[in-house]
Amino acid sequence: MATPNYSYEKRQRELAKKRKAEEKRQRKLNGKPADDGSAEATPDDAEPPTDEAGPTEPQT
Repeated sequence: MATPNYSYEKRQRELAKKRKAEEKRQRKLNGKPADDGSAEATPDDAEPPTDEAGPTEPQT
């Protein structure tokens, strides 16, 4: 039975961490939100606020 290569696995984890940190640093430098869908909705995309009491009747 072959033994696991722990050094290789550790190196891959370290490289993934480095890659992720570099991407985060680049995002901070650019000042742009991530495109992973976690960005907040802009006012154009947001739905108008609803009145919990229901629609109001026009005053005359």
